[in-house]
Amino acid sequence: MTKPSKKQRLSVYLDPGVMKALAAYAARRDQSRSLIAEAAIASFLSPDAAERQEAATTRRLDQLDRRMTPMERDLGISVEMLAVFVRFWLTTNPPLPEPAQTAARAQAGQRYDAFVAALGRRLAKGPKLRQEISEDVPKAMTPR
Repeated sequence: MTKPSKKQRLSVYLDPGVMKALAAYAARRDQSRSLIAEAAIASFLSPDAAERQEAATTRRLDQLDRRMTPMERDLGISVEMLAVFVRFWLTTNPPLPEPAQTAARAQAGQRYDAFVAALGRRLAKGPKLRQEISEDVPKAMTPR
C-alpha cells in the first residue's frame, strides 16, 4: 500500500459569483468545495487540458450540427412550399375588379383569423407537413 501524500494548504480569494457556483457544483456532486477546486486546478494545469477542451468543443459543435441539419431541411421545405403556393395563387387568381376588392378587404380579417386558427389546430395535433415529405424523393419526380 502506498502512503497518502500530505496535502498542502492554499488560501485563495474568489469572486462571490465563482464561490457560489463552486458551492452549488460541490453540493450537486455531494463533494467538498476543496476537492472540486483541487480537481479544477489539476485539470487547468494538466498538459492535455487544451486537448480535452478542444475535444469537448468539437463534441458540442457536432451536436449543434446534428440539430441544425433537420432545421435547415424544415426551413427549406417551408420556403419552397410558400414559393409554390404564391406562384400557384398568382397564376390562378386574376385581380378583382375595384368594387369586389372593397368587399374582399372587408372579409380579409375574418378569413385570416380562420386561417390562423386552422394552422394552430394543425400544429397542435399533427402530423406535420415536414413529416409527410419523404427525404428520398425519386429524381424522376423532381421538377426540371
